[in-house]
Amino acid sequence: MPALATAPPRLPLKLSVRVEAVLPGHPLTRQIEMVADAGYGGFEFGDWRAADPKQINALARRRGVECVNIVGNKGVNPVGMGLCDPAERDGFLAEIKASAEAAQRFETRKIVVLSGFKVKHLSREQQHASLVEGLKRAHDIVAPRGVTMIIEVVNTLAKIEPLNPKGNNHADYYLDRTAEAFEIMREVGSPNLKLLYDLYHVQIMEGNLIETLRAHTAEIAHIHIGDVPGRHEPGTGEIHHPNVFRAIRDCGFNGYVGMEYVASKDPMRTLREVRRMVAGL
Repeated sequence: MPALATAPPRLPLKLSVRVEAVLPGHPLTRQIEMVADAGYGGFEFGDWRAADPKQINALARRRGVECVNIVGNKGVNPVGMGLCDPAERDGFLAEIKASAEAAQRFETRKIVVLSGFKVKHLSREQQHASLVEGLKRAHDIVAPRGVTMIIEVVNTLAKIEPLNPKGNNHADYYLDRTAEAFEIMREVGSPNLKLLYDLYHVQIMEGNLIETLRAHTAEIAHIHIGDVPGRHEPGTGEIHHPNVFRAIRDCGFNGYVGMEYVASKDPMRTLREVRRMVAGL
């Protein structure tokens, strides 16, 4: 008799893949198939305008994966729809509304929100206040739809952004420290605002990954993974990912841990290696 296939081991963490980063050069449908083939439970993507929600939802259900999040206000420097400048408030809120409605169509409950670049004619205090006001206004849009905004801290020190090596390295991005992100969240006071904790960015800016995870588990809704330097897969740089993964597990974190890295070798091989790393915790 042929040997019976064995199910992959149950993982102590929920894993997802930001498909544009890890699996570039393929259409979204193929990327979702690859995520499922690698044994991951979720996928994340940015350009929801170019995707058909009926097609994507049907494929996701067939392959047993879920859409974990989409991008809310387009990118690290969402011109005309950033949070730092009150003059862009209407543009920001319009984009949040469109993205929250898209999240409902793609059957996800999270949208990534970016602060945008600093505004030269405003003080940091004025820009901080603008973020708070903008996010308070955005709460009124996302809360009735059951959508959570996950705001991202982005590093401003790396000379090159590995995901976009020919573009801007986001040195002018406003929200580059977790302490200010948590303060903004406290001031906004919305259960629909959480942190996207990107280990690559935070390691560059401040380190202290595990202690921050332990102290702020309830305020973190999503985690991104990429090693330093180079933003490659775990095991290529200075972050000891097995210890970090254990800390995430031991904190009782129940969100997704998303791969957002530039693979240094075959991407599917790296995804399987990370899965084995997590399975062996």
